[in-house]
Amino acid sequence: MDNTANENTVFDCFRGCTVTHDPSTGESECTYRQGCCKLEVYNTFKGITQEQYKDYFEVRFKNTRKGFYINASGQSIKTGDLVIVEAAAGHDLGIVTLEGPAIGRQMRCKGVDIKTAEFKKIYRKAKPFDISRWQEAIAREQETMIRARQIAVDLGLEMKIGDVEFQGDGTKAIFYYIADGRVDFRQLIKVFAEEFHIRIEMKQIGARQEAGLIGGLGVCGRELCCANYITTFKSITTGAARTQDLSLNPQKLAGQCGKLKCCLNYEVANYLDAQSRIPKVQEPLEFQDGLAYLVKTDILKETLYFSYEKGSLTNIYPLTADEVREVMQMNRAGEKPESLKGEPEISMPEFVTAVGDDSISRFDDFRKKKKRSSGRRNRPSGNGNNNGNNNGASRGNGDRRGNGGPRNKNPKS
Repeated sequence: MDNTANENTVFDCFRGCTVTHDPSTGESECTYRQGCCKLEVYNTFKGITQEQYKDYFEVRFKNTRKGFYINASGQSIKTGDLVIVEAAAGHDLGIVTLEGPAIGRQMRCKGVDIKTAEFKKIYRKAKPFDISRWQEAIAREQETMIRARQIAVDLGLEMKIGDVEFQGDGTKAIFYYIADGRVDFRQLIKVFAEEFHIRIEMKQIGARQEAGLIGGLGVCGRELCCANYITTFKSITTGAARTQDLSLNPQKLAGQCGKLKCCLNYEVANYLDAQSRIPKVQEPLEFQDGLAYLVKTDILKETLYFSYEKGSLTNIYPLTADEVREVMQMNRAGEKPESLKGEPEISMPEFVTAVGDDSISRFDDFRKKKKRSSGRRNRPSGNGNNNGNNNGASRGNGDRRGNGGPRNKNPKS
């Protein structure tokens, strides 16, 4: 029973739902999976009703597309319901993902004014026939995308079809594409309409948005940020890497989309704040025993490392940002501190591997159990095997290995 249910269950993470097909009736049941999509908003006001927002709902579709709709059906709608909503042409099917007072907060975040904005309508809840038709349209998306790519190549267009999203009624499809320059779609749309017999909408996306649609794992071992939670992409430059003193290696700085990693912008503000408190050392510091050259800077610790040998990392001495600023002021006044060698020398940390530290036997009890013995080891013996530790017994038995044996005497005496 469980195996059959698993075979007929499909997890649609692009729409955030679980679809179960019933072979006996041919119908499909769709269940909302909360947290399956990166556009999910946690409802902190769950269970709380507010008259102002009782008829407003957030409806989500494929590929991070969602919007605010007003309930014009008169039916009782709640989070997780599949609903038929108004579209530009025909109707669409989506999942209700948010309701209640949390809608007001989301509207304010998106800049939507409830008094002046025009909201599309929710016609009714989806029926089994609507869900089956919706699933049939979804089943055509992969095949349509592959064929659309072939048509674009045949027409010689410099573009790439990244994904296809069918409308709930199956009469329209959105083609997401990537292109570096401008593309003439006049001939392409005609071929698409003749090939697929649907209305066509072309929507351009960037390389980062494509990576978010496809998904994957980053070099950190976690899910791609663009596929997990990033919805607005900010410009990233190599200046962010320079600010954090990172090596400008394109292979390490680029993500799976071929662009600079989004995570380069995460800690830039902290580094800029720390750098504002670090003095710029353009000349070596002057001490009575020589010149000290700057060889390394720890930005977050606000510590600068100097060496008397230019470009050498063997003998380096740390100074805090305040100490460096004080020495620079003394040098400007013509004064020189005694020496930098009074500070503790920093030794470079050695690489320590953690392999073997987590041994499976590290919690075993290695204490030896007491064995039953006849007690011979604990009893002094008179057979000459006591190595002279028992003074009287060993001397009396004439043990050659003991302290009283003749071979231990001084031969000169």
